[in-house]
Amino acid sequence: MEFSGKVVAITGAGSGIGAALARAIAKEGARLSIIDRNPEAAQAVAAEVSGVAFSCDVTDETSLRSAISETEAQLGPIDCFVSNAGLGRGQPDHAASASNDDWQLNWNVHVMAHVYAARVLLPAMIERGAGYFVNTASAAGLLNQIGDAAYSATKHAAVSFAESLAITHGDEGIGVSVVCPQYVATPMVGVGEEEAAAHETLLTADDVAHAIIDGVRAERFRILPHPQVSEYTELRAADPDKWLKGMRKLRSIANAKFGTPGPQHFYKLV
Repeated sequence: MEFSGKVVAITGAGSGIGAALARAIAKEGARLSIIDRNPEAAQAVAAEVSGVAFSCDVTDETSLRSAISETEAQLGPIDCFVSNAGLGRGQPDHAASASNDDWQLNWNVHVMAHVYAARVLLPAMIERGAGYFVNTASAAGLLNQIGDAAYSATKHAAVSFAESLAITHGDEGIGVSVVCPQYVATPMVGVGEEEAAAHETLLTADDVAHAIIDGVRAERFRILPHPQVSEYTELRAADPDKWLKGMRKLRSIANAKFGTPGPQHFYKLV
């Protein structure tokens, strides 16, 4: 899919990957809807890209439906919806130690927000015989994020839902890409872009944005801004026990080096 002349809506677009993607897609000639729970951040990015801005809580189906409806009222039918909002809170202790509220929030942001968007947009896209979904998941959705079971489990579910979209609607003109980056210098990870120059495994949000554009242009289902993730997934599939042993070793190294490690630490070890 080419972006020139298309209407593109992006959630979580007030900062990080979403904002970088909005800027990059604007240069491709698209018309942008900037959707974020922070209205000031959304307005700032929209002003940069000559787009429209909407404040929206993607975990609220009514709120997301309203943002989509207002986007289409102002810009026309959405050609490409980028479901990009995300969060990462870690876990306080063992793998089941995060609260029910944290598990539910991860589920609502990483899975149900994608479902809500598809529920609104699919009927008209199917009728037109055209449309595209870009769902941001994570390498954790193909592998695992040590120290955050809720994040890993829901990112796996996000990948699975994207697969369901592609299987069910690929023959109806609907394109689907799922984005699975590893570590990216964004506010969510808590690492500045200056760190990316010194670490090969840490990408900038701009790096990921360009990978997404290239992947959507090629209509590639799985977009891997970190190419090495493909190798890791092959190792995991070929010998799960060996892969788990390696992940336990990585966890031990991280614990010894950082105490209670988080995403802002692991990029230094992989």
